[in-house]
Amino acid sequence: MELIVGKTAGFCYGVKRAIDGAMEELKQNETLYGLGEIVHNKEVIKQLENLGMNFVDEIEEIKGKTIIRAHGIKKQTYKLAKEKQIELIDYTCPKVLKIHQIAEEYANKGYYIFLLGNKEHPENVGTLSYCGENKFVIEKENEVIKALEIFEKSGIKKLLVISQTTYSLEKFYIIEEIIKNEISRDVELIIKNTICHATEIRQKETREMAQKVDCMIIIGGKNSSNTKKLYKIAKQHCETVLLIENETELELDRINLDKKVGIMAGASTPRKSIEKVIEKLEKVSC
Repeated sequence: MELIVGKTAGFCYGVKRAIDGAMEELKQNETLYGLGEIVHNKEVIKQLENLGMNFVDEIEEIKGKTIIRAHGIKKQTYKLAKEKQIELIDYTCPKVLKIHQIAEEYANKGYYIFLLGNKEHPENVGTLSYCGENKFVIEKENEVIKALEIFEKSGIKKLLVISQTTYSLEKFYIIEEIIKNEISRDVELIIKNTICHATEIRQKETREMAQKVDCMIIIGGKNSSNTKKLYKIAKQHCETVLLIENETELELDRINLDKKVGIMAGASTPRKSIEKVIEKLEKVSC
């Protein structure tokens, strides 16, 4: 078996920054809170909980110093924390903070905003709070026409298009083309590709790898948006693709040990998880 491991597999900058920051805070604080899961990975969450971190969903549950996750939070939450005198340590990914700034700037200028991504995703829940009243979330290509109809009815003649940092680059370009072709010519249209560069190169590497191997293994949290996108990309170009959270989920009977196997991991996947999968594969191929 020939193993090919993605160069971009594992933690991105924003995730590593948040986790390292939480680890340092836990050395100095017996009690530390996290407003929402710091990243979408069960093993990371379990590790931090074992060290004393308490993850809660609502600010009302907080009773001490609190880490803001890499995905960010709603604009209103900062105000609530200040009112409740809760000390926040902000580890929102800088790329996400930049999107918040862009959204708020253009909302204040009277733009209608299309946000490409999943409206339930924590990152977008936060971003939407900066988009003002006139906004629409587009997750799939077939939702663009409906979004444009609603935009047209608003009477607004300025439109900004932005996206979730981990959105599919392929979908972004398709939606961009549909909007450009369908929108009225008297509309001032601004499209900003706010997909994180780390996401772009990870998706690109996954696509290229999947075309060269006989089996792809994608490692990451089942609730991780960027991991699920890597899985979908791999499925488009490789017949056998496995999505696993760790080595215990590895289905060896689905892997031809005489062939090429590619390994890619999501941005929230610890290096240790990747190494354990590699170790298990190397043992059975000996």
